[in-house]
Amino acid sequence: MNTIRVLPIAAACALLLGGCGSGGFVEPEPAPDLVLQGKEIFRSDTFGDEAQWTDKLRMHEVIAAAVDPVTALSVGLKVDAEALPAAVVQGIKDGSIDLKSPATTVALLKLNAVVGLRGKVETINGKDTLTRVGTTCALCHSTVDNSFAPGIGKRLDGWANRDLNPGAIIALSPALSAAQKAVYNSWGKGKYDPRFNQDGKNGPVVIPPAYGLKGIHAVTFTGDGDDVSYWNRYVAVTQMGGQGEFSDPRIAVNVKNGTVDLVSSKLPALRAYQLSLAAPTPPVGSFDAAAASRGKLLFANKGQCITCHSGDAFTDANFRLHPVAETVGEPEAPGVPSYASRTATKQYRTTPLRGAWQHAPYFHNGKAATLQDVVTTYNTRKSLGLSPAEVSDLAEYLKSL
Repeated sequence: MNTIRVLPIAAACALLLGGCGSGGFVEPEPAPDLVLQGKEIFRSDTFGDEAQWTDKLRMHEVIAAAVDPVTALSVGLKVDAEALPAAVVQGIKDGSIDLKSPATTVALLKLNAVVGLRGKVETINGKDTLTRVGTTCALCHSTVDNSFAPGIGKRLDGWANRDLNPGAIIALSPALSAAQKAVYNSWGKGKYDPRFNQDGKNGPVVIPPAYGLKGIHAVTFTGDGDDVSYWNRYVAVTQMGGQGEFSDPRIAVNVKNGTVDLVSSKLPALRAYQLSLAAPTPPVGSFDAAAASRGKLLFANKGQCITCHSGDAFTDANFRLHPVAETVGEPEAPGVPSYASRTATKQYRTTPLRGAWQHAPYFHNGKAATLQDVVTTYNTRKSLGLSPAEVSDLAEYLKSL
């Protein structure tokens, strides 16, 4: 199938995930100004991907004509409340600002208030007109705290936007064929296939968080590359459509966009910011402390979890990857290709567990809806012999990390 290269996952950009402690490796603290620079890149830099989203996919036309704020929020786009002037906040509250008008979306883009989207708005014939649009890492790897309204609040960088429906957004493009649109629309909320536009196979994975990566080298589901910058370059160039180059003969990918590299110089700062993002602690009262205490003992003993989920980050990703036969994330759903088979390592990393309470569903393909489902899957597939009460206790411990 002829495909147009698409969508972000960006930073992290990506999308991202795997295994055990840092193995004694101590990540040096980056200079504060480098972290701040990376924060701006993560939130605002498109790497010149307007060439993809505007020139090829014509998404600026779609947004201006048909994407009002209500529609945007329904497909998981988020609004940064801190970017809204007081008059706009009041207008949303009293209903004087029309949230069912695409012109309001254009106005929000002019304010740089739509998380993960950057728009160029020009006055043409006396009217604000969206002329270009691009994406940033934050589109998939940030959300908001909903402190103003559902989908509107303060930014939470590094949190996977599991409300986002990237496939449905891409499918709005008038530049795509009906067959391509059908594939993108099949992905669903919180999922994205970072290989489809390279290998033509359809098997989306859940959008991963971009926090808790400090000291971990294998940051993707399958440990491709030995550092987050590998994945950042892959996503920026091959998914976002940024101006730069990515090449990895192991997966037969060699992509060069444009003649000026707008990616490479930004990778060190982007990496510094990502590694500064700590996994969020569980909210008070979100787990049963007594059950979690019992579950901690099961984790280290009968549950055998610590065999792979070791160290401070609860992962052995810095030391080894695991063949598909050792994992429980596969087999995939009927008709879906093995995700590992489409990657450089053909294996899976052990997922770090810090912040696991926050990013359901679980496993690379989202096959486990809850942490209780995760433990149940391991108990069944690994014949651990845990009782229902022990399964519940172990799940409570995972919620506490």
